[in-house]
Amino acid sequence: MSLLTNVMEHSLDDGYAEAVARRGEVGRSHMPRTLRAKLGLAVGLVLAALVVTVGAAQAQISAPSIAKEKQELIERIEAGGHRADELQQDVDKLRSSVERKQRQALEKHGGRRGKTTVLLSGATPVEGPGLKLVVDDAADTESQGGDGPRKTDGFSDTGRIRDRDLQRVVNGLWAAGAEAISINDQRLTSRSAIRAAGDAILVDNKPLVPPYTLLAIGPGKQLSRTFQDSVDGQYLYVLHKDYGARTSISVQDEVRLPAAPSLILRTAKPVRTGKGSTS
Repeated sequence: MSLLTNVMEHSLDDGYAEAVARRGEVGRSHMPRTLRAKLGLAVGLVLAALVVTVGAAQAQISAPSIAKEKQELIERIEAGGHRADELQQDVDKLRSSVERKQRQALEKHGGRRGKTTVLLSGATPVEGPGLKLVVDDAADTESQGGDGPRKTDGFSDTGRIRDRDLQRVVNGLWAAGAEAISINDQRLTSRSAIRAAGDAILVDNKPLVPPYTLLAIGPGKQLSRTFQDSVDGQYLYVLHKDYGARTSISVQDEVRLPAAPSLILRTAKPVRTGKGSTS
């Protein structure tokens, strides 16, 4: 009987009763229903609004100052860039002046070996009979994808002209009797270097773009025949026959080669320019 009496007197579990009481306090929308709770919520909203308002006001006040500092920084960068361009122009002018005087000194005081020195150093432009040799990648390499002027990836045997290929061709022309050589208007000297950097072929640290046009001064017909019969000429023929490299060679009545872009003075000594004087 005591169990039945307890069930009748406590038909609602204590946990349910507590949940119902809490719901009566805040309502189904979970909003406070008591005056104290409503005041607390109102104070919290006012503080949040105050913080947001103060932050927005500070941002609005500091925005012009930040924009001004940014503009000043941009102007300083632009001014520095213009100054650097002016200094580079001055450097180029001075370098050209020095190179011009070096060439004049070589021509004037070179003595018997002056012409040979000028020719080997590429100090002055030259012209005369010779030949024109054009070397290009194979035609099917242009459709193999890749970026840049070479249009392909890697240096495998795919018909692409590589730095060592140009090295052999140039050395073959020198050996065949060429007196001066240029590649894509880049004059070669006794100290020129042909090498690779990534996908590019560099001549004296300047990248070249195919096709590679080689101009050589010398006895045209003899130079052409000697080169094609040489080991390096046969090497170029194999590149054409087996890998599809495109080549053409023609004798020219006159070719013109520019001077080397820069001269590096390594040794010097005074020369006698007149009686009892040196320069």
